Amino acid sequence: MRLNISVPEVITIFNEIQKQPEKLFTMIRAEIRNSVGKYLTELMNTEMTHFLGRAPYERIDGKINHRNGSYGRKFTLKDIGQVEVNVPRDRKGEYKTRIIPRSIQYEDELRQDLSLMFLTGISTRTLGMMSKRLIGRKISAGEISNANKSLIDAVEKWRNRDLSEESIKYFFVDGVCFHMRIGGSIETVPVLAAIGVKDTGHRLVLGLQSGDKESASNWREFFKDLKKRNLEGHKIELGIMDGLPGLEKVFKEEFPKAKVQRCQVHVARNVLAKVPKKLKKTVADDVRSIFYASSKIKAMEFF
Repeated sequence: MRLNISVPEVITIFNEIQKQPEKLFTMIRAEIRNSVGKYLTELMNTEMTHFLGRAPYERIDGKINHRNGSYGRKFTLKDIGQVEVNVPRDRKGEYKTRIIPRSIQYEDELRQDLSLMFLTGISTRTLGMMSKRLIGRKISAGEISNANKSLIDAVEKWRNRDLSEESIKYFFVDGVCFHMRIGGSIETVPVLAAIGVKDTGHRLVLGLQSGDKESASNWREFFKDLKKRNLEGHKIELGIMDGLPGLEKVFKEEFPKAKVQRCQVHVARNVLAKVPKKLKKTVADDVRSIFYASSKIKAMEFF
């Protein structure tokens, strides 16, 4: 089919574009989405032809399957937006297209982008509002949550990975709190964390596990879990931690060859808590000089 446009129509279009230049890009995006939808529909019709073994209206002998119209559905593509397609059907219900995933509303690359933005701290509600502007369709908070479920397997695989290849020399442990969605609400959940320093000087997170940081039994189970993952405890020379009740005792029992040192941040806080307000800055500077001294002798001089 050939499309004929008269000169007056062209002039009218350009006049509208001059008044609102952004309309041109809106028209282009709409045309692209329409073309992509038709292209995907044509691909599925070709796929149906291959599945049935004959073209439309072509007759062959024997008991055969037949085309049975089509149904419309929408699918969202990255950089294109939501497109409308017609998925062909057969009478026996045996045809399953491989062009567009069944029961999925958008392509996997878009799901990965949504998950990445979620990991940076953007809430599901905010992502839902942003999606309308970014991809032309509002993605619900529920859809985003479902997309993020695919992260669970990857996170659990990382959290339970083997540690036998990691030669850890120093060991930082602490309890931190994260905001987590539990059920239908956001709750603050305490998490035990361990960061290791390799003999090369590189740092890496060894483990994360929910648990009360004030509980010695929770710490013991956390350390045992790290050793089950083949952490070589005999190579650890030093454990750095704060003064949580029972933590140092449990650490020494699980890693008997390692020494224990109080975390500098917590030492500084403990010191400054006993200093008059007008002297806090002076004392903080002096404490920092001790921590970052070039040698033990120099540190003792500052002390």
